[in-house]
Amino acid sequence: MALSQRLDLKQSQSLVMTPQLQQAIKLLQLSNTEVSEFVEEELEKNPMLERDEGESSSLQEANADNMTAYDEVQATEEATTKASTDGFDEEVTDDILARTSAETLPEQNDDPNDIDYENNWGSASSENTANADNFGQIHSDRPISGNGGNSNFDSDTFNIDETASDSKTLRQHLYEQLGIDFPDPKERMIGAYLIEMIDDTGYFLSNSSDLVDTLGCSQSEIDEVLEQLQHFEPSGVFARNLAECLAFQLRDKNRLDPAMATLLDNLELIAQHKINELKKICNVDDEDMIEMITEIRALNPKPGLIYEQAIEQNIAPDVLMKETTGGSWIVELNPDNLPKVLINNTYYAKVSREHLQKSDKEFINDCVQSANWLVKSLHQRATTIIKVASEIVSQQDAFFRFGVQHLKPLVLRDVAEVIGMHESTISRVTNNKYIATPRGMLELKYFFTSSIASAGGGDAFSAEAVKFKIKSLISEEPASKILSDDRIVELLKSHGIDIARRTVAKYRDALKIPSSVQRRRQKSL
Repeated sequence: MALSQRLDLKQSQSLVMTPQLQQAIKLLQLSNTEVSEFVEEELEKNPMLERDEGESSSLQEANADNMTAYDEVQATEEATTKASTDGFDEEVTDDILARTSAETLPEQNDDPNDIDYENNWGSASSENTANADNFGQIHSDRPISGNGGNSNFDSDTFNIDETASDSKTLRQHLYEQLGIDFPDPKERMIGAYLIEMIDDTGYFLSNSSDLVDTLGCSQSEIDEVLEQLQHFEPSGVFARNLAECLAFQLRDKNRLDPAMATLLDNLELIAQHKINELKKICNVDDEDMIEMITEIRALNPKPGLIYEQAIEQNIAPDVLMKETTGGSWIVELNPDNLPKVLINNTYYAKVSREHLQKSDKEFINDCVQSANWLVKSLHQRATTIIKVASEIVSQQDAFFRFGVQHLKPLVLRDVAEVIGMHESTISRVTNNKYIATPRGMLELKYFFTSSIASAGGGDAFSAEAVKFKIKSLISEEPASKILSDDRIVELLKSHGIDIARRTVAKYRDALKIPSSVQRRRQKSL
């Protein structure tokens, strides 16, 4: 067979993720805190970015005045023109844009914060809202926005010491006792090392035998110091398990008798509410057993937390929601969480007129391009969030008016089809995004629940609504008639909810509700 050369022409398509598109996708899935941190990093390293300090109108006017000089530079320098080209319009197919956002990115000179984010829907009368239950309502201890404190440092009421925390940590409290109770330097050194080995709850979870080589001392010396540390305040510290922690506290109260010690050795029976078995093991009657259990429940299982607690982070809503006088809903972005950055056109026009080296021009052009991409990505993120949140509020109107029992089953596809976005975009938007509603601050993912079929063939029920119904039935059950899972299934079917017994058990476990046997034992006490 003879060999011959042949030239073939093939046409193919490839999906290209440009850097600007990757940035837009990244910002879309970040929380407001993470976005703020990202913007701060960009402000530090990019001289072409400018922070909007709240005077957006004046900055916009300044930008408008500077655009003349900016355009002149753009027209005279070809390199600058290439750097300022809209990167979102290059190498990006329509399919990619559909998967990230259905919104068209703004032009270069558009202000990303100058947008009308309000959405209105005419709904049922507002009279029903007053009768709605307050399920899940959460009130913030501080307002969403407010004024700062007293700026007059000369005032007699101002005390800078008041701004610092005077709370004492657990380890600080233990070190104070260590210096008093351990005069010997060697023992004090061992004690200091053991203090650093406890966790925030006060438990000593390390193996003391592993410290012999590290500290260069005998096991007996470590055990003696540890035993003395176990008498420190707060009572219960340096315990190696829960039973030992409770035993230390009872010992300090002079209540650690043989019956109580036996009870501590069988704590799992208390959790299982096997009271009769406990009475036999401890050899006590009903009155003594109730008294012992009550005394144990009054103890602190995590004594270290009274000194050292984890810092709670306040969650700021990304979207605000309120009702108008006409009974419709207004959904808008939280202005306090909107990153306010602008392109510093004044500085750009100034440096572009200078005679710069090629490397300096390339650096400036890269900074301008990066600033452009960031501003447009932030605008796209804000537009996408408000569009998704608006559709969620529109579809879950009954929930906001009447309570969780009216929560509709909703999946990502239901919202994606209406607003013309891909399901992956909806997933990114709802991740770590919160909305402040009349029923509290809720994560956007909360509104997406699976559906439960209706027994009568009607509309399906949301899984959250079914959980709420199960919780309501169990909370209303009398002590003399505890509802089994099979009985709950029958009651749910009478309300039109078709659900299996294993599903009831799964939802009950998710709600941390014990079984009917355990509830019967609890209510018999």
